[in-house]
Amino acid sequence: MKLTLKILSALLILMTIACGGKEEKEKETIKLSDNEPKEKVVTEQPATKASEKVDLENKGIGPITDLTLPSTIDQTMAARGQEIFKNMCTACHKTDKKFIGPKMVGVTERRTPEWIMNMILNPEVMVQKDPLAKELLIEHNGSPMANQNLTEEEARAVLEYFRTLKE
Repeated sequence: MKLTLKILSALLILMTIACGGKEEKEKETIKLSDNEPKEKVVTEQPATKASEKVDLENKGIGPITDLTLPSTIDQTMAARGQEIFKNMCTACHKTDKKFIGPKMVGVTERRTPEWIMNMILNPEVMVQKDPLAKELLIEHNGSPMANQNLTEEEARAVLEYFRTLKE
């Protein structure tokens, strides 16, 4: 008798477990007739990152208001700029990839020469007042660019070095 009671209890438990928790919901299918208008699904495009935006109008805020670059690169100036970049900027920037700050490859195709020099010479004011610099600050987790107190001549050499960096 005890054995029969144990077997029946076990079967009851198994049936409860087997039947419980598997609610099947009936799927509803909606068919549109050929005469009914169909909805167009619009997907939102992801916003372009500030570091990838191309803005060749903005000259930034700072001492450089107009700068015309020669068509050829001054290799001597670029070599000096590379040395300055290596000594002053590589703690936060890499040429070919994002680090603490944005990558430098292609920066001359995305920004005006004036903007680049103003960012080098006047980073505090740029991140406060320039819309693109503000976006870059947000994109790079609020890490502001340090003012390295470069002269205009040194900043121009760094810009010349940036002109040699191609993607």
